[in-house]
Amino acid sequence: MSDRTKKLLLVGGFILSVFAIAFLLYWLFFKGAQPPAPSVEPTEDLTGALPSSGEGQPGVVTEEPTDGSGLQEADDVAQGGLTQTTELTTSAVYNAVLSGDGSSINYYNAADGRFYTINADGEVVALSDKQFPEAETVEWNQNSEKALIEFPDGSNIIYDFSAEKQVTLPKHWEDFDFSPTSDEIIGKSIALDPNNRWLVIASDDGSRVETIQELGENESKVEVNWSPNNQVVAFANTAESSSRGLDRNVIYPVGKNQENFKGLVVEGLGFDSLWSPNGKQLLYSVTGSYSDQKPLLWVVDATSSTMGDNRSSLGLNTWVDKCTWATSSIVYCAVPIDLPANAGLGRAVYVDEPDAVYKVNLDTGRASLVAIPAEETSMENLSVSDDESLLYFTNTSGQLELLRLK
Repeated sequence: MSDRTKKLLLVGGFILSVFAIAFLLYWLFFKGAQPPAPSVEPTEDLTGALPSSGEGQPGVVTEEPTDGSGLQEADDVAQGGLTQTTELTTSAVYNAVLSGDGSSINYYNAADGRFYTINADGEVVALSDKQFPEAETVEWNQNSEKALIEFPDGSNIIYDFSAEKQVTLPKHWEDFDFSPTSDEIIGKSIALDPNNRWLVIASDDGSRVETIQELGENESKVEVNWSPNNQVVAFANTAESSSRGLDRNVIYPVGKNQENFKGLVVEGLGFDSLWSPNGKQLLYSVTGSYSDQKPLLWVVDATSSTMGDNRSSLGLNTWVDKCTWATSSIVYCAVPIDLPANAGLGRAVYVDEPDAVYKVNLDTGRASLVAIPAEETSMENLSVSDDESLLYFTNTSGQLELLRLK
């Protein structure tokens, strides 16, 4: 091979090596480099629904999950998921109750000692210019025109807001309720001598007092609760312990005329009750080991001839005072979203647990999720308007709020 040929081969090899190195550098640093993929955040689980009830209990409709495109938006009107609510007061209110027109709400304002009514548009009107400082408990009559007010010093009055009239009751009376016709009241007359302690009925002007049942040492075991059909006026939890089994208790209805009603057998302790509007059924909650010591709702027939019949669990773990009857077959309840075992034994610990709203149809035996407040809150003092379009409640801070059902 000549020297010229060797030189040509060396030059050619050098050129080829340059191109090869250049191609390799391009492939490694430019061709292989790709822009980073965008990060994907997991979608937040906003279902908030309770587990469905067991076999033989009302079914529970759970909320549909979000479509994965982001956080679920709250509805203005309840659709079974997150729902906007409207604050109607800026401070805590007490003893809220649906007014006689079936759509407004009455309440007591402790800040100024006055009673007000407020409508769905947020318009506030004083029921009276009269002040009632430091009112402790308030019981309203059926059309919410009269209030029976107890004060810390033991004094008690009935105030008629329509007539602007006041009646004073004895100081040793307590734990009141109005009759269905609102012209009578029932209460406990607590004398110093236990032998002179009675359930008493009186006219709403304070006259015509009648003793109907001796209380003795059992006044704390008697719950005043006048039925809408005027048959039962109270419940007595006075059964002997020997008559009770594990998780079983007997509650005795007290009649206005000392009738001998059949006892109600309830599965658990902590009995509290709420009459249906027609007085034919009783909604109640009790706590037992069968429910992991959580409160459980039950319903039972409760007229003089059907007392204790057709008892059934509604499959919802909540307290009955977080419920309200809309009709004689429809109940709305605030149900804690995450209630742990043993909560029924220490309710005060879980008083601020956030709630969801459930609707129970007793005709079909079905419970369905109605709404989850967009702002997590505990719900108390529920009231539903007569047309079932508005749900009033007080939140964790005691403020009055409105949730639209229709």
